[in-house]
Amino acid sequence: MLVELKTYGPATCLSVTGMGAPGGAEHVAAIGALFAVAGGMGGPAGPLEGLWWVEDPRPGLEVERELWRWHLMLPAAGALEPGALESARELVRSPGSAVDRVRVVTYTEGLCVEALHLGPFSEEYVTLKAMEEFMAERGLVVNGPHHEVYLTPLDDPEPRTVLRQPVRQG
Repeated sequence: MLVELKTYGPATCLSVTGMGAPGGAEHVAAIGALFAVAGGMGGPAGPLEGLWWVEDPRPGLEVERELWRWHLMLPAAGALEPGALESARELVRSPGSAVDRVRVVTYTEGLCVEALHLGPFSEEYVTLKAMEEFMAERGLVVNGPHHEVYLTPLDDPEPRTVLRQPVRQG
């Protein structure tokens, strides 16, 4: 497995923030809202992404999934015109939809440790362990939420996911 250092500059995305298990009702509603609003703006410029963290002293994979926090994101296609988000929300709004939770955010991760995970999400811990060992060998420490880029649909039987961890010198 190839683990490497990469640097990422500013990225502008549509984003929804929430808490709960992947695949849970809030998570699914947030994904639907993101894709609906992105569709109202001409479509996303890239795949679904997620920033994940816990507000608990335990390692993230030891925390109950219902307590996981996340920002789900879809890269925006180019610069967004003023009012574009509001217009797209109005275009796709339906009763009970979460489109009003969609925001435009710009973030910069900087230096990251990154690896491509091939296989089920339940086996990501293997790739994450390799990333942790890579960080330890280089004196790097976590510097932001765990980042996932979903290269295949979430229900794909053979998912491919880029795992990314912002880091800094320890």
